[in-house]
Amino acid sequence: MSVVDQPLTLGENFSLEPFAQQSPDASSLTILIVGGGVTGLINAWVLLDRGYHVTVVSKEWASFTDRQRLTSQIAGALWEFPPAVCGQHTDILSLKKSKRWCMVAYDIWAAIASNPSLAALAGVQMRASNFFFPCPIEDLPAQHHKMKEIAKSGVHGFRRSTDLIHKHGIDPRYGAVDAYEHLAPVIDTDRCMEWLMLLVQSKGAKFLKKTITGDLFSQEQDLLNRFSADVILNCTGLSALSLAGDKTCYPLRGALIRVVNDGKDFPKVESSLAITADAAEDNEIVFIVPRNDNILLIGGVAQPGRWDLNLTLDSPEIQRMRARAEAFLPSLKHARLDPDYPIAQGLRPAREKNIRVERELRTPTVDLHGEPTEQPSRIIHDYGHGGSGWSLSFGCAADVANLVKDVLHNLPASKMKVQETAAVKDVAAPPRLNQRSMDAPLRARF
Repeated sequence: MSVVDQPLTLGENFSLEPFAQQSPDASSLTILIVGGGVTGLINAWVLLDRGYHVTVVSKEWASFTDRQRLTSQIAGALWEFPPAVCGQHTDILSLKKSKRWCMVAYDIWAAIASNPSLAALAGVQMRASNFFFPCPIEDLPAQHHKMKEIAKSGVHGFRRSTDLIHKHGIDPRYGAVDAYEHLAPVIDTDRCMEWLMLLVQSKGAKFLKKTITGDLFSQEQDLLNRFSADVILNCTGLSALSLAGDKTCYPLRGALIRVVNDGKDFPKVESSLAITADAAEDNEIVFIVPRNDNILLIGGVAQPGRWDLNLTLDSPEIQRMRARAEAFLPSLKHARLDPDYPIAQGLRPAREKNIRVERELRTPTVDLHGEPTEQPSRIIHDYGHGGSGWSLSFGCAADVANLVKDVLHNLPASKMKVQETAAVKDVAAPPRLNQRSMDAPLRARF
């Protein structure tokens, strides 16, 4: 936890408007962000609203053609309470922090979705998110614990009912016997990435297409000088393997089939439907998410250590993935593939200890008045989100903004840590949102 702890507060240090909440001046400090995916852009947004100059450097930006899209665009982008459906979130420290981070993001995405014009621009909707289980949830201790946490987290529309199985047309022969639902943000990633890029540029960000190679730490002072920056923020996802010298980073290959969801070939799917990896008998995921008004995503796979992006509709794992979804929801047997973009695949940026939001712990030696002197590094890291980048985005960025303050105060760096929390039965909704006034829309504390 940062020594300086300032939550995001709409109308004070955070804004949904296309201009910075606090305008920088000539004396304002500059943050260099390396990485142009959702993590880099959300961090840029938060820091711009706090009055910093921001330069974002990326080797590539979101594309909207037949080229391979960024990982941020490939993502299913269904908000999830951790651990996510892909079942790869295992580090206890990271998991505890993620439960706070995700609720910060939930409130902000929900605020965006509540404004019809903004929701249309950003591609954000609140939809029912349903989770199904092959036995009573009480027989799955981890899932039962997670459900109780969700029920008390403050998400909207939580309901547990076996009626959800029949309501959504789930084949009872697949083995679903228990279920719950809640409202969750669903993000059209292509539209939202385009919106985020325009938004942060309108708030004052400078974008540069450049490739930075090698450990950032070994070139820290050179980068600070080269970009006239005061702090470096590493949001490079899987590239942190080299840019942070973090050998625990690894790819978690994923893929989604895209089908037309216009109601002509099967009843239009309006809600997300999922069976998580640890709840499924074969440890394989069912993940069905309406991306936007006309496209339905069918997933998924989570293959650690696979770097190649050579999956096709004929690949065995893709055929199994589709077969699982059709057995689960038989109406999908009639689905038409998206003719322009039938399969999406990418590499989730995973890490053995999951998410890292902390300052660089190595100490550089700098020349201070002609004497070599050790001083805290000015590098901050925000990577390792796996399949949860969209779900944790704003929560991680709020912590990063506080760490920036620590760097600028020249405070010593420390490892990620979290305070112990009470047992779930004693936990009420976390105090991440304080509605200031029902008559002042979108003025909320996150």
